[in-house]
Amino acid sequence: MMNLSRLAVAVLALVALTVAGSGSTAQEFAPAVVFDMGGKFDKSFNEGAYNGAERFKKETGIAYREFEVTNEAQREQALRNMARRGSPIIVGIGFAQATGMEKVAKEFPKTKFAIIDAVVDVPNVQSIVFKEHEGSFLVGMAAAMASKTGKIGFVGGMDIPLIRKFALGYEEGARYVNPRIEVFQNMTGTTPAAWNDPTRGGELARSQFDRGADVVYAAAGATGLGVLQAAKDKGKLAIGVDSNQNHIHPGTILTSMVKRVDLAVYEAFKTARDGTWKAGVRNLGVAEGGVGYSLDQHNRSLITPEMERRLQQARTDIVAGKIKVTDYMAK
Repeated sequence: MMNLSRLAVAVLALVALTVAGSGSTAQEFAPAVVFDMGGKFDKSFNEGAYNGAERFKKETGIAYREFEVTNEAQREQALRNMARRGSPIIVGIGFAQATGMEKVAKEFPKTKFAIIDAVVDVPNVQSIVFKEHEGSFLVGMAAAMASKTGKIGFVGGMDIPLIRKFALGYEEGARYVNPRIEVFQNMTGTTPAAWNDPTRGGELARSQFDRGADVVYAAAGATGLGVLQAAKDKGKLAIGVDSNQNHIHPGTILTSMVKRVDLAVYEAFKTARDGTWKAGVRNLGVAEGGVGYSLDQHNRSLITPEMERRLQQARTDIVAGKIKVTDYMAK
Protein backbone atom coordinates (compact mmCIF):
# COMPACT_ATOMS: atom_id res chain seq x y z
CA MET A 1 0.00 0.00 0.00
CA MET A 2 2.83 2.31 0.93
CA ASN A 3 4.54 1.72 -2.43
CA LEU A 4 1.29 2.31 -4.31
CA SER A 5 0.73 5.54 -2.41
CA ARG A 6 4.22 6.73 -3.22
CA LEU A 7 3.71 5.78 -6.86
CA ALA A 8 0.45 7.71 -6.96
CA VAL A 9 2.12 10.77 -5.45
CA ALA A 10 4.95 10.51 -7.98
CA VAL A 11 2.52 10.27 -10.89
CA LEU A 12 0.53 13.25 -9.65
CA ALA A 13 3.73 15.26 -9.24
CA LEU A 14 4.80 14.39 -12.79
CA VAL A 15 1.38 15.41 -14.16
CA ALA A 16 1.58 18.69 -12.26
CA LEU A 17 5.03 19.41 -13.68
CA THR A 18 3.83 18.59 -17.19
CA VAL A 19 0.83 20.90 -16.85
CA ALA A 20 2.98 23.66 -15.37
CA GLY A 21 5.53 23.19 -18.11
CA SER A 22 2.97 23.43 -20.90
CA GLY A 23 1.46 26.48 -19.22
CA SER A 24 4.78 28.26 -19.06
CA THR A 25 5.40 27.42 -22.73
CA ALA A 26 2.08 29.03 -23.63
CA GLN A 27 3.12 32.12 -21.69
CA GLU A 28 6.67 32.28 -23.07
CA PHE A 29 5.46 34.89 -25.56
CA ALA A 30 4.49 37.80 -23.32
CA PRO A 31 4.48 41.05 -25.34
CA ALA A 32 4.59 44.38 -23.56
CA VAL A 33 3.35 47.91 -24.07
CA VAL A 34 4.52 51.05 -22.27
CA PHE A 35 1.86 53.77 -22.41
CA ASP A 36 2.80 57.42 -22.27
CA MET A 37 1.58 60.34 -20.18
CA GLY A 38 -2.20 60.76 -20.06
CA GLY A 39 -3.01 57.15 -19.22
CA LYS A 40 -4.32 54.23 -21.25
CA PHE A 41 -7.91 55.43 -20.90
CA ASP A 42 -7.38 58.92 -22.36
CA LYS A 43 -10.06 58.12 -24.99
CA SER A 44 -7.49 59.14 -27.60
CA PHE A 45 -3.87 58.25 -28.41
CA ASN A 46 -2.98 55.87 -25.56
CA GLU A 47 -6.40 54.25 -25.64
CA GLY A 48 -5.91 53.43 -29.30
CA ALA A 49 -2.76 51.52 -28.32
CA TYR A 50 -4.65 49.80 -25.51
CA ASN A 51 -7.38 48.70 -27.94
CA GLY A 52 -4.78 47.19 -30.25
CA ALA A 53 -3.18 45.24 -27.41
CA GLU A 54 -6.59 44.07 -26.22
CA ARG A 55 -7.48 42.89 -29.73
CA PHE A 56 -4.33 40.76 -29.81
CA LYS A 57 -5.13 39.34 -26.38
CA LYS A 58 -8.71 38.53 -27.37
CA GLU A 59 -7.72 36.83 -30.64
CA THR A 60 -4.79 34.82 -29.29
CA GLY A 61 -5.58 34.34 -25.61
CA ILE A 62 -2.09 35.66 -24.84
CA ALA A 63 -1.83 38.18 -22.01
CA TYR A 64 0.44 41.18 -22.41
CA ARG A 65 2.43 43.21 -19.91
CA GLU A 66 1.78 46.94 -19.56
CA PHE A 67 2.97 50.03 -17.76
CA GLU A 68 1.47 53.52 -17.60
CA VAL A 69 4.06 56.28 -17.42
CA THR A 70 3.18 59.01 -14.92
CA ASN A 71 6.48 60.90 -14.95
CA GLU A 72 9.23 61.25 -17.52
CA ALA A 73 11.85 59.35 -15.53
CA GLN A 74 9.82 56.14 -15.75
CA ARG A 75 10.01 55.62 -19.50
CA GLU A 76 13.48 54.15 -19.82
CA GLN A 77 13.11 52.19 -16.60
CA ALA A 78 9.83 50.64 -17.76
CA LEU A 79 11.29 49.59 -21.12
CA ARG A 80 14.30 48.03 -19.42
CA ASN A 81 12.15 46.20 -16.88
CA MET A 82 10.02 44.68 -19.63
CA ALA A 83 13.15 43.54 -21.49
CA ARG A 84 14.62 42.01 -18.32
CA ARG A 85 11.37 40.10 -17.76
CA GLY A 86 11.80 38.51 -21.16
CA SER A 87 9.13 40.20 -23.27
CA PRO A 88 10.02 39.37 -26.89
CA ILE A 89 8.37 42.52 -28.29
CA ILE A 90 8.03 45.82 -26.41
CA VAL A 91 6.01 48.70 -27.87
CA GLY A 92 6.64 52.23 -26.60
CA ILE A 93 3.79 54.69 -27.13
CA GLY A 94 4.80 58.22 -28.04
CA PHE A 95 7.79 60.13 -29.39
CA ALA A 96 9.09 60.84 -25.88
CA GLN A 97 10.11 57.20 -25.50
CA ALA A 98 12.70 57.48 -28.29
CA THR A 99 15.75 58.32 -26.18
CA GLY A 100 15.08 55.59 -23.65
CA MET A 101 14.25 53.03 -26.32
CA GLU A 102 17.43 53.70 -28.27
CA LYS A 103 19.47 53.03 -25.14
CA VAL A 104 17.54 49.96 -23.96
CA ALA A 105 17.32 48.41 -27.44
CA LYS A 106 21.11 48.47 -27.66
CA GLU A 107 21.34 46.79 -24.25
CA PHE A 108 18.96 44.00 -25.36
CA PRO A 109 19.82 43.36 -29.04
CA LYS A 110 17.83 40.10 -29.17
CA THR A 111 14.61 41.78 -28.00
CA LYS A 112 12.28 43.36 -30.55
CA PHE A 113 11.12 46.91 -29.92
CA ALA A 114 8.58 49.13 -31.66
CA ILE A 115 7.90 52.82 -31.13
CA ILE A 116 4.92 54.92 -32.17
CA ASP A 117 5.51 58.46 -33.48
CA ALA A 118 9.31 58.47 -33.57
CA VAL A 119 12.18 56.98 -35.55
CA VAL A 120 14.83 55.06 -33.62
CA ASP A 121 17.61 53.87 -35.91
CA VAL A 122 18.64 50.66 -34.15
CA PRO A 123 18.63 47.21 -35.86
CA ASN A 124 16.06 45.70 -33.48
CA VAL A 125 13.58 48.60 -33.50
CA GLN A 126 10.53 49.10 -35.70
CA SER A 127 9.57 52.77 -35.97
CA ILE A 128 5.91 53.42 -36.76
CA VAL A 129 5.03 56.93 -37.87
CA PHE A 130 1.89 58.33 -39.43
CA LYS A 131 1.00 60.90 -42.06
CA GLU A 132 -1.19 62.87 -39.64
CA HIS A 133 -1.18 65.81 -42.02
CA GLU A 134 -3.19 63.78 -44.55
CA GLY A 135 -5.90 62.81 -42.06
CA SER A 136 -5.94 66.35 -40.69
CA PHE A 137 -6.40 67.72 -44.21
CA LEU A 138 -9.61 65.70 -44.54
CA VAL A 139 -11.08 66.84 -41.23
CA GLY A 140 -10.02 70.40 -42.07
CA MET A 141 -12.14 70.11 -45.19
CA ALA A 142 -15.04 68.83 -43.10
CA ALA A 143 -14.64 71.74 -40.66
CA ALA A 144 -14.71 74.31 -43.48
CA MET A 145 -17.74 72.71 -45.11
CA ALA A 146 -19.62 72.60 -41.81
CA SER A 147 -18.68 76.11 -40.65
CA LYS A 148 -21.31 78.80 -40.98
CA THR A 149 -19.12 81.64 -39.67
CA GLY A 150 -16.06 81.07 -41.85
CA LYS A 151 -14.02 80.73 -38.64
CA ILE A 152 -12.67 77.49 -37.19
CA GLY A 153 -10.18 76.56 -34.48
CA PHE A 154 -7.40 74.18 -33.50
CA VAL A 155 -6.27 73.26 -29.98
CA GLY A 156 -3.02 71.34 -29.80
CA GLY A 157 -1.45 69.59 -26.84
CA MET A 158 2.29 69.98 -26.30
CA ASP A 159 3.82 72.51 -28.70
CA ILE A 160 6.05 70.20 -30.73
CA PRO A 161 6.62 69.70 -34.48
CA LEU A 162 4.35 66.62 -34.51
CA ILE A 163 1.34 68.67 -33.35
CA ARG A 164 2.25 71.49 -35.74
CA LYS A 165 2.01 68.77 -38.40
CA PHE A 166 -1.63 68.15 -37.44
CA ALA A 167 -2.34 71.89 -37.42
CA LEU A 168 -0.84 72.62 -40.83
CA GLY A 169 -2.67 69.74 -42.51
CA TYR A 170 -5.93 70.90 -40.92
CA GLU A 171 -5.45 74.46 -42.13
CA GLU A 172 -4.54 73.34 -45.66
CA GLY A 173 -7.66 71.16 -45.81
CA ALA A 174 -9.85 74.02 -44.64
CA ARG A 175 -8.36 76.43 -47.18
CA TYR A 176 -8.82 73.84 -49.93
CA VAL A 177 -12.56 74.29 -49.35
CA ASN A 178 -12.59 77.97 -48.39
CA PRO A 179 -9.43 79.97 -49.19
CA ARG A 180 -10.65 82.87 -47.02
CA ILE A 181 -11.43 80.86 -43.90
CA GLU A 182 -10.00 82.12 -40.61
CA VAL A 183 -8.21 79.52 -38.47
CA PHE A 184 -7.51 80.16 -34.78
CA GLN A 185 -4.73 78.10 -33.24
CA ASN A 186 -3.60 77.53 -29.65
CA MET A 187 -1.23 75.06 -28.03
CA THR A 188 -1.88 73.93 -24.47
CA GLY A 189 1.70 74.00 -23.19
CA THR A 190 5.35 73.11 -23.67
CA THR A 191 5.67 70.18 -21.25
CA PRO A 192 4.15 66.66 -21.23
CA ALA A 193 1.50 67.95 -18.80
CA ALA A 194 -0.13 69.52 -21.87
CA TRP A 195 -1.49 66.09 -22.82
CA ASN A 196 -3.61 65.75 -19.70
CA ASP A 197 -5.20 69.12 -18.94
CA PRO A 198 -8.84 69.06 -20.07
CA THR A 199 -9.61 72.18 -18.03
CA ARG A 200 -7.12 74.21 -20.03
CA GLY A 201 -8.29 72.58 -23.25
CA GLY A 202 -11.84 73.71 -22.49
CA GLU A 203 -10.68 77.25 -21.75
CA LEU A 204 -8.82 77.52 -25.06
CA ALA A 205 -11.76 76.14 -27.01
CA ARG A 206 -14.25 78.51 -25.35
CA SER A 207 -11.97 81.42 -26.22
CA GLN A 208 -11.99 80.36 -29.87
CA PHE A 209 -15.76 79.88 -29.87
CA ASP A 210 -16.15 83.36 -28.33
CA ARG A 211 -14.08 84.77 -31.22
CA GLY A 212 -16.51 83.31 -33.72
CA ALA A 213 -15.23 79.79 -34.43
CA ASP A 214 -17.99 77.24 -34.75
CA VAL A 215 -15.79 74.13 -35.24
CA VAL A 216 -12.68 73.32 -33.19
CA TYR A 217 -10.26 70.43 -33.80
CA ALA A 218 -8.50 69.02 -30.74
CA ALA A 219 -5.13 67.26 -31.17
CA ALA A 220 -4.19 67.12 -27.53
CA GLY A 221 -4.65 63.68 -25.99
CA ALA A 222 -6.77 63.75 -22.83
CA THR A 223 -6.68 67.57 -22.91
CA GLY A 224 -8.94 67.33 -25.95
CA LEU A 225 -11.76 66.00 -23.79
CA GLY A 226 -12.14 69.53 -22.46
CA VAL A 227 -12.44 70.82 -26.01
CA LEU A 228 -15.16 68.30 -26.82
CA GLN A 229 -17.04 69.25 -23.65
CA ALA A 230 -16.77 72.96 -24.41
CA ALA A 231 -18.27 72.39 -27.87
CA LYS A 232 -21.19 70.53 -26.33
CA ASP A 233 -21.73 73.25 -23.72
CA LYS A 234 -21.61 76.00 -26.35
CA GLY A 235 -23.77 74.21 -28.90
CA LYS A 236 -20.87 74.20 -31.36
CA LEU A 237 -18.93 71.46 -33.15
CA ALA A 238 -15.67 69.76 -32.26
CA ILE A 239 -13.40 67.29 -34.06
CA GLY A 240 -11.84 64.41 -32.15
CA VAL A 241 -8.45 62.82 -32.70
CA ASP A 242 -6.55 59.52 -32.82
CA SER A 243 -9.39 57.25 -31.66
CA ASN A 244 -12.94 57.58 -32.97
CA GLN A 245 -14.35 59.99 -30.38
CA ASN A 246 -17.72 60.58 -32.06
CA HIS A 247 -19.56 58.67 -29.33
CA ILE A 248 -18.36 60.91 -26.48
CA HIS A 249 -20.85 63.68 -27.29
CA PRO A 250 -23.04 62.47 -30.17
CA GLY A 251 -24.37 65.27 -32.31
CA THR A 252 -21.67 67.81 -31.45
CA ILE A 253 -18.57 65.95 -32.66
CA LEU A 254 -18.41 66.56 -36.40
CA THR A 255 -15.94 63.72 -36.97
CA SER A 256 -12.65 62.37 -35.62
CA MET A 257 -9.26 62.21 -37.31
CA VAL A 258 -8.61 58.53 -36.78
CA LYS A 259 -4.98 57.50 -36.40
CA ARG A 260 -4.68 53.72 -36.33
CA VAL A 261 -2.38 53.35 -33.35
CA ASP A 262 -4.50 50.32 -32.45
CA LEU A 263 -3.57 48.62 -35.72
CA ALA A 264 0.11 49.47 -35.27
CA VAL A 265 0.26 47.86 -31.82
CA TYR A 266 -1.80 44.84 -32.87
CA GLU A 267 0.40 44.20 -35.91
CA ALA A 268 3.62 44.66 -33.93
CA PHE A 269 2.51 41.98 -31.47
CA LYS A 270 1.11 39.69 -34.17
CA THR A 271 4.10 39.80 -36.52
CA ALA A 272 6.53 39.31 -33.65
CA ARG A 273 4.63 36.18 -32.69
CA ASP A 274 4.29 34.72 -36.18
CA GLY A 275 7.87 35.48 -37.23
CA THR A 276 7.19 38.14 -39.88
CA TRP A 277 8.18 41.18 -37.80
CA LYS A 278 10.70 43.51 -39.43
CA ALA A 279 12.75 46.39 -38.10
CA GLY A 280 12.85 49.73 -39.89
CA VAL A 281 10.38 52.52 -40.57
CA ARG A 282 6.66 52.08 -41.31
CA ASN A 283 4.97 55.27 -42.50
CA LEU A 284 1.18 54.96 -42.50
CA GLY A 285 -0.98 57.47 -44.34
CA VAL A 286 -4.34 57.57 -46.11
CA ALA A 287 -3.23 55.06 -48.75
CA GLU A 288 -2.12 52.55 -46.10
CA GLY A 289 -5.30 52.95 -44.02
CA GLY A 290 -3.26 54.53 -41.25
CA VAL A 291 -5.21 57.80 -41.01
CA GLY A 292 -8.64 59.00 -42.05
CA TYR A 293 -11.89 60.43 -40.74
CA SER A 294 -14.68 58.64 -38.90
CA LEU A 295 -18.28 58.36 -40.00
CA ASP A 296 -20.79 56.41 -37.91
CA GLN A 297 -24.24 56.61 -36.36
CA HIS A 298 -23.08 59.28 -33.92
CA ASN A 299 -22.18 61.89 -36.57
CA ARG A 300 -24.08 60.65 -39.61
CA SER A 301 -26.52 63.58 -39.40
CA LEU A 302 -23.66 66.10 -39.38
CA ILE A 303 -21.91 64.91 -42.56
CA THR A 304 -24.13 65.56 -45.58
CA PRO A 305 -23.95 63.38 -48.70
CA GLU A 306 -22.25 66.25 -50.54
CA MET A 307 -19.65 66.63 -47.79
CA GLU A 308 -19.00 62.90 -47.85
CA ARG A 309 -18.63 62.93 -51.63
CA ARG A 310 -16.05 65.72 -51.48
CA LEU A 311 -14.15 64.03 -48.68
CA GLN A 312 -14.05 60.73 -50.54
CA GLN A 313 -12.83 62.47 -53.70
CA ALA A 314 -10.11 64.25 -51.73
CA ARG A 315 -9.08 60.96 -50.18
CA THR A 316 -8.79 59.42 -53.64
CA ASP A 317 -6.79 62.41 -54.86
CA ILE A 318 -4.37 62.20 -51.93
CA VAL A 319 -3.74 58.52 -52.65
CA ALA A 320 -3.24 59.32 -56.35
CA GLY A 321 -0.89 62.19 -55.57
CA LYS A 322 -3.18 64.81 -57.08
CA ILE A 323 -3.45 66.52 -53.69
CA LYS A 324 -0.13 66.94 -51.92
CA VAL A 325 -0.49 67.87 -48.25
CA THR A 326 2.47 69.65 -46.69
CA ASP A 327 4.28 67.68 -43.99
CA TYR A 328 5.36 70.25 -41.39
CA MET A 329 8.12 67.94 -40.15
CA ALA A 330 9.59 67.60 -43.64
CA LYS A 331 9.70 71.34 -44.35
